[in-house]
Amino acid sequence: MTDPSYRDEIVRLEEEIDELAARIESCRKCILAGRILVIGGGAVLVAILIGALQLNPSVMAVAVAAVLGGIVAAGSSHSTAKEATHELTAAEAKRTALIGQIDLRLVSEHDGPQ
Repeated sequence: MTDPSYRDEIVRLEEEIDELAARIESCRKCILAGRILVIGGGAVLVAILIGALQLNPSVMAVAVAAVLGGIVAAGSSHSTAKEATHELTAAEAKRTALIGQIDLRLVSEHDGPQ
């Protein structure tokens, strides 16, 4: 592989790394939202159970749906984030290896334009 093709591959890997980092951040937000749903729905169910809220089937159904939906959202996002983290690690390692293969030279103050 020539230096220009190394550089093109490095640029492509850096773009992939940025996309993976954005995906991981998006997953974090979904995990947080899922946890909030689980906690909120659970709190409503506990409040109904101890009598702090009146038993209302529709409120109870929404609370159960929030708990179940939160569990699914957080679990799915967690596994997606874990997969993206592995891909990110591999892409960073490949980029580092490519950078190590480029024939770099030091530029001193005397090598600059005159």
